[in-house]
Amino acid sequence: MRILRGLVFGLAVFASTGGRGDDRVPEPTEYRTRDYRAPTPAGLSGARVVSTDEAEQLWQGRSAVFIDVMPRAPRPANLPPGTIWRDRPRLNIPGSIWLPDTGYGELAPVTEDYLRKNLERATGGERAKPLVIYCLRDCWMSWNAARRILSYGYTNVAWYPDGTDGWADNLLPVAEAQPAPAAGN
Repeated sequence: MRILRGLVFGLAVFASTGGRGDDRVPEPTEYRTRDYRAPTPAGLSGARVVSTDEAEQLWQGRSAVFIDVMPRAPRPANLPPGTIWRDRPRLNIPGSIWLPDTGYGELAPVTEDYLRKNLERATGGERAKPLVIYCLRDCWMSWNAARRILSYGYTNVAWYPDGTDGWADNLLPVAEAQPAPAAGN
């Protein structure tokens, strides 16, 4: 009986964490600055965590601005001169604004300016406009970006930790994305 109870409890924990078991980490007090592809916390203080079903409802209702913070792959430094480089296409949630490289733990001033200006443009300056921040599953980029956006005074931030992995796993549509232009472009 004790074994059966333990098994039932274990299955309940597995189900309640989306199958992740106990690999979640405590919420840190600082931005993550390395090892970005690793288990993330279960939450983010000040933000609402949304599941794929909740993200889909927000998307279907067009009731939030979706912000993708997936980094853009850099051109390999060791390519021979004259080699043509083609970026790998980014498939994200249709209608999202792709702000690549804005989820790192430390941002260069130009990248932080890019993030701020595109948020201002996307929300029309309305700090309470619902935002859904995402990247990939087990990626700290979206956690960092959502935390940073909260620090800018945005008050209706949702973090979608399963990102495009969770979205695609549920057979929801994706679209090829292009990065948002820099301000003034």
